[in-house]
Amino acid sequence: MKLIVGLGNPGKKYAGTRHNVGFEVVDRLAARWGVDLRTEKFHGFFGAGSFRGERVALVKPLTFMNLSGQAVAAVGTFYKLELDDLLVIVDDLALPVGQLRLRQRGSSGGHNGLQDISNRLGTSDWCRLRVGIGEPIGDSVSWVLGRFHESELPQMASSMDRAADAAECWMTDGVELSMTRFNGEDPSA
Repeated sequence: MKLIVGLGNPGKKYAGTRHNVGFEVVDRLAARWGVDLRTEKFHGFFGAGSFRGERVALVKPLTFMNLSGQAVAAVGTFYKLELDDLLVIVDDLALPVGQLRLRQRGSSGGHNGLQDISNRLGTSDWCRLRVGIGEPIGDSVSWVLGRFHESELPQMASSMDRAADAAECWMTDGVELSMTRFNGEDPSA
């Protein structure tokens, strides 16, 4: 089984914010695969299904960003998942709006959600797909908790679709091919 976790903050107050890009990509995957994500389980919204014969669990943690590792650790322990079967989708303010960066392992880069996952798993050797939300104008907290500008919405919609495509490629073709195909700017932008 594969586990794909989209990071974000729960509640209407945070819907559509830059910090919730991970939630939105997981919602796209759930819609594509017909996975119901309304069950509250493992400290998050949880749903299981399959893609091209591979079982997959989708999770949107309800613990708020800084405690995202609770959900990841709970699902991973329950299903006895290997680290190679984990993909975390997250926003990244160090990347230009819409740019993707998939990595097999790495640091948190200052992202509290990624750091909490690493702390709870005891390692940072798991895949993460970063979706660029642009460099902050003003303070970082207001930026990530703010909404995209109207002019950014078409590019972000395209990028979130590409991120969902990258997650599917990761499932079927592995991380190396996915990095080759999807890292960088959206070619249609």
